[in-house]
Amino acid sequence: MNFYAIRAIYKFEMARTWRTLLQSIVSPVVSTALYFVVFGAAIGSRITAIDGVSYGAFIVPGLIMLSLLTQSISNASFGIFFPKFTGTIYELLSAPVSSIEIVIGYVGAAATKSIILGLIILATAGLFVPLEIAHPLWMLAFLVLTAVTFSLFGFVLGIWADGFEKLQLVPLLIITPLIFLGGSFYSVDMLPPFWQTVTLFNPVVYLISGFRWSFYGIADVSVGVSLAMTTLFLVICLGTVWWIFKTGYRLKT
Repeated sequence: MNFYAIRAIYKFEMARTWRTLLQSIVSPVVSTALYFVVFGAAIGSRITAIDGVSYGAFIVPGLIMLSLLTQSISNASFGIFFPKFTGTIYELLSAPVSSIEIVIGYVGAAATKSIILGLIILATAGLFVPLEIAHPLWMLAFLVLTAVTFSLFGFVLGIWADGFEKLQLVPLLIITPLIFLGGSFYSVDMLPPFWQTVTLFNPVVYLISGFRWSFYGIADVSVGVSLAMTTLFLVICLGTVWWIFKTGYRLKT
């Protein structure tokens, strides 16, 4: 394992974050704060509690997941797409660096940035609502697992995209609607039986449910199922990345 190569890629990607601090960190935190103002204050004042948890506190895990998923995909996809766009990826492919080391460097940096952002949003949420974390270790485990999984997904997306339009297509038209319809701002139990069944086909439901359980001990689906679904998606992304490097799909063309 070439740790020098991994470190070089990792440091380069992390340095880009500090150069674009306003876009990478400040903007998502401000957006999340606005969600608290609108949903927590305006709507939360009309909803007493959900499963014994105040509405403002109930939406915290969903808001963290909203930022975590979108930023993980954005960071990883742009990180690998930009070298493709400028043509510098050929220098990387011709260097004595294995595909595993490339993936660890790019995905590790994207996941690290997303985890830092998630923790900052968690701290920001504490300024608006009283928080309690029933299972802190599980909370960190879900945070890391989700960040790594969707950073891998973003890495795949960045390789697949051949233009900036496609780079934004999947997050805007697929991922964001799935997050909003995945129980970020409500409990699945509040829906009619038919829509509860339909919602269970949304994979984001399992992420948010498991993450919310780590805070308050309540969940829309079994925690074991949430963990299994997240792990399954991680395996699928790993398999896709392996296939891409094995075939050279959109890397060498």
